[in-house]
Amino acid sequence: MKKRIVIIVVIIIILITTIFAGYFMKKKLDKKREEKLIRKAEIVLSEDLTVPFLEERKVSNFIVSMNGKIVDDYKIDTTSLGKKEIKFDFITDEGIKASYQYEIEVKDVIPPTVLLGGSYRVKKGSSSKFIDNILCGDDYDSNPKCEIVGDYDLNKEGSYPVVFKATDSSGNVTEKNFKLVVYVPKQGGGSNPPKPKTYFSDIVKEHKNDKTRIGIDISKWQGDVDFDALKKAGVEFVIIRVGTTNGRDGDYILDPKFIQNIEGANRVGIDVGLYFYSYAHSKESALRDAEWVLEQIKDYKVDFPIAFDWESWTTFNSFSISFYELTSASTTFLNRLEESGYEGLLYSSKYYLENIWLPQDYDVWLAHYTSKTDYKGKYRMWQLCSNGKVDGIKGNVDIDVWYLEEKNS
Repeated sequence: MKKRIVIIVVIIIILITTIFAGYFMKKKLDKKREEKLIRKAEIVLSEDLTVPFLEERKVSNFIVSMNGKIVDDYKIDTTSLGKKEIKFDFITDEGIKASYQYEIEVKDVIPPTVLLGGSYRVKKGSSSKFIDNILCGDDYDSNPKCEIVGDYDLNKEGSYPVVFKATDSSGNVTEKNFKLVVYVPKQGGGSNPPKPKTYFSDIVKEHKNDKTRIGIDISKWQGDVDFDALKKAGVEFVIIRVGTTNGRDGDYILDPKFIQNIEGANRVGIDVGLYFYSYAHSKESALRDAEWVLEQIKDYKVDFPIAFDWESWTTFNSFSISFYELTSASTTFLNRLEESGYEGLLYSSKYYLENIWLPQDYDVWLAHYTSKTDYKGKYRMWQLCSNGKVDGIKGNVDIDVWYLEEKNS
């Protein structure tokens, strides 16, 4: 009996060994076969296997030639730095499927941005922390090193030739020569002459056609608005401020005129869009902003998009946020609104659209106070003045042109 059991055990071991040997032999043969197919495909890679941070690349962009066709020529993730294994399947010209992989490296090659002109004025006796008011940022690095190189004395009036130097974590450097002007404020001074008004009726005459709509944007600063008068004046839409926060991570503040404004616009049948003045510094804080906005607007009719408005440029350095992180915060906010059935819009001025914001998928609300904008990017709405005058509002108001089709200067 024991002998029979031993024989059975030996047979089982032999069978298992044979199965495993066959499996590993097949795997080895398959690997050799695949290597042969790859050699036959004659895949030739580019000599340069690096890609700049955030630049779009597909699998095929690094392949010079191959005798075959890639099954899925997918877009490579370039939102983080470092080396990445790129794997893909392909079909040879003989119709045989095989796999291949190569390695690339994502690098930050863009130097920091310093928003500074040829001179910068500071009052005599100012703290050296004035440097924090000069916007110094980077596409990837949330805290580039920012410094002024050269001799100057904040306690002595004068003009000092110095260099603003910004260095990011990848070693990219930006240097700007400028004059640091230390001045003593003058006493008194005359009053500024009144600025001319931009009349809503004139903007209608100049910009209204079958491809545009003319409107305004309002907040508590416009006081009590007469919406019947706005309707009669031909205002086709209003973009209403929902609210803001008390600074970074502060409590949420509903615009004191929000309910009055949105109910008034809904009552007379003027189309409504909205905007939120944000201090978001991350995707998480932007998402909180979006959730709060959704809660405030759920009971009202909203016809136009909702805009993400971020304007803390004079304190940008204190946010410790890269341009990529800021853009990601805006898209997080707008994505959440889109999920709830609203349209999204990014609000910013021409200067910051050109120097700070990275490309994203949402329409742009361009702020550029001029008679004819020279902004080269695409935009859907143009805020062309802040000194507008229209019946129904006592003071100044921003006037906007909405384009039914995306505009490109």
